[in-house]
Order: sequence, then C-alpha cells, then structure tokens
Amino acid sequence: MSWLDRMDSVVEYIEENLDGEVSIENAAKIACCSKFHLHRVFYSYFDITFAEYVRKRKFTLAAVDVVGTRETIMKIALKYGYDSPNAFTRTFRSIHGVNPSQARSSDAKITTYSRATLCSKFMDIDKMNYKIVEKPSFKIVGKSKRFRFDDFTKNGRKFWKEYVSSDEYKSLCQLTDGKPGVVSGSPLLTVYFPKEKDKQDEFLDVLGVEYPSEPKTKLFETHALPSATYAEFECSYRNAMKTNRYIYGSWFSATGYERDGDKPDVVAYFPMPWRHFSEMGVRWWVPVLKK
Repeated sequence: MSWLDRMDSVVEYIEENLDGEVSIENAAKIACCSKFHLHRVFYSYFDITFAEYVRKRKFTLAAVDVVGTRETIMKIALKYGYDSPNAFTRTFRSIHGVNPSQARSSDAKITTYSRATLCSKFMDIDKMNYKIVEKPSFKIVGKSKRFRFDDFTKNGRKFWKEYVSSDEYKSLCQLTDGKPGVVSGSPLLTVYFPKEKDKQDEFLDVLGVEYPSEPKTKLFETHALPSATYAEFECSYRNAMKTNRYIYGSWFSATGYERDGDKPDVVAYFPMPWRHFSEMGVRWWVPVLKK
C-alpha cells in the first residue's frame, strides 16, 4: 500500500470516528508505521498536526449540532468526547470565537474546516539527492526536552532559540572546543528520539555534541545512538524544515523505504565561517529499512 493510500485511509478513519474516539495509536496501525512517523508524515502532507486536524474537524461538526439542533450543550459535548461542558465550551470558543450558547442565540459566524484531501497537497521540491550511509553507534552529550508533537510545532523553535543564547549552551560547545565528532563529522547535533513506550505521545529532542565518554560536568545528559542505516539529505539551515517535510511527505512515498522503527532522526550542523547562520550546512539522517 502506497503512502498516498495510507494517508487516505487515516483521513477516512478520522472522518468515520469524529463523533467518537480518534486515537493516534489506531491511526498508526492503519498506516502501518510508528506514531512518531505518522505525526511527521501527516504534518508534511496536510500542513496541520494530527491532533489539531481532529480537533478542528470535530468542532466543525459540533458547531452544526449546536446551531442546527436543540440538543443540550452537555449532550453534544459528550458526543464529541468531552466529559466536561466547560472544556468543550473553551475549545468551541477558541475555534469559532463565540461560546456555544452565543452561537445559538445570535447570527454568529461559524468557522468550517474542510476534510483534508491529498489532491490539494503540493510539495515545492521536485527532486532531492540523497545517499544511504551506515553509521556505527556513538554518544551525544547535551540538553534535552520532551515534546508532544503539537507542542513542538508551536513552541520548539522558541525554546531552543532561547537556549542557544544561554551560558549553558556556551559551556556545551566548550566541551569539544567546536571540533567535529569522529562519527558524525559535525560539531553540533540535534537528535529526535521517539518514545513509543511512554503513555504520553511524545519524543525526546536533544541538542548536543558527539562525545566519546561521560563529561565531568553534571550540567548535561548522555544519550547513546544505535548503529543504523540512514538516508542522508543535505541542505542549508534556511531550508532544513522544508527538506524534512519533503522527506516525510514525498521521499518515503517515492522510494519505497520505510522508517527504521524507534531509531532516532539526526540533524548534523556544519557552520560556515563568515557566513550567516541561515546558510549553515545541514545534513538530515533518517533511519531507514528497504521494504
């Protein structure tokens, strides 16, 4: 089954269950992939996170029930999975700009979010070179933060922007004096560790340096990366996120590769002297298996 077919099946599953429970676990099973992979593919295809899409579609239909029926708000809230009418009202207001009671008693404008369609998806990268590389296990030392995917898309960049302006980040860079790692060839790395076994749907985001042993300071954590086969993509920092969306939105579908389980994605940075950081070289390593 192609990724287009998988995403179409996931959207169909969501649409059929908007008045019930919609879970990322079930969606991942339908797509035959991990939750981590599904989050990234879904966002790449539809430019919206899985959870946000479900929320907006639920409240598109909930608004129809609020305005077009005489059912109680409590009953409508329960229908769409909200045990608390207060929580339902808060979310309704955040999406439509008015409370349910106001929507019923006035000519309030209600927002509609349409069903996602694959034909509307357009990737503005026609082609991209890649190569398959084998990397042995190695260690990264640095700062980490757990993110849920929706929170990462909203707040991840802000968090790390503040961190790289801190004295702690300066201390991190001093561990290696800016020298590149033996395995990565890079002086600075970001690693995304999927956390499929956790109850919370999240991943661990680590910014650090390749380091062969435990550092003397307790400021930082040490994380081990397993040996893996990676698809390697090169781009500039300016185009890094566009490249990642291409990988998850088009490349997997075009090549037939599958993501290799719970192994981490790696981003290697290559600063260029006298050049703006947006021109910094970036290599994405995505762990892969051939079907």
